[in-house]
Amino acid sequence: MNNCAENLFPSGVLRNLENLMGYHFKDSNLLARALTHRSYVNEHEEMRLFNNESLEFLGDSVLGFLVSARIFLRYPELTEGELSKVKAYLVSATNLAKLAESLHLGEFILLSRGEEKTGGRTKRAIIADAYEAVLGAVYLDGGIDAVADFLDSQINAYLDDLDIRQLTYGDFKSALQERLHNLGRSEPVYRVVNEIGPDHNKIFVIQALADGIVIAEASGGTKKEAQQAAAGLALKNLASEPS
Repeated sequence: MNNCAENLFPSGVLRNLENLMGYHFKDSNLLARALTHRSYVNEHEEMRLFNNESLEFLGDSVLGFLVSARIFLRYPELTEGELSKVKAYLVSATNLAKLAESLHLGEFILLSRGEEKTGGRTKRAIIADAYEAVLGAVYLDGGIDAVADFLDSQINAYLDDLDIRQLTYGDFKSALQERLHNLGRSEPVYRVVNEIGPDHNKIFVIQALADGIVIAEASGGTKKEAQQAAAGLALKNLASEPS
């Protein structure tokens, strides 16, 4: 493997991330590859590095399986459609970015100078993708049980705090419109604030506004998906307000 941890990271850096994760790699080169963004690879062609995209692909599949199993066992009364909505919420780019931020993952990612200057370490798409790549690396290093233990430490709090009724309500945009109407506020407006990535794999970042005030921001692979995610998050933010 060309992504040699000793050549890419100062001594002790990866150990710091492992301590935050609560998992220590037998092969630290896997973790190094999971943290290597394609922009860094393109900028250092002479090093013949691998980027983290194939590990992201693997991690996405492992994540989907483990999350599906956990919500199925925890909420056996839900229908397939309802389980799909809960899963979509948990594995959304917004939530994955939050999990990544809890590990300060952005501080460890290898980026090009250009990506670094444009705030790549805090871009949701980059850190969410890196998080999935790390899951893929853990799977290759320690197997499915290792990923399950790590993921449980990350998402159990999310599962405990889920408002299942809200998540399975149906169309989040319609539900938000009704909620705002009951509060005597204006209808929601959705605004695209960023588009990240190439056309074939673009991530849209959208804000939901009411009365000109931003009440939520979320991302998705399509504008419709991002709007629904923003509406769902807005509903959660408004949950404590009286009807």
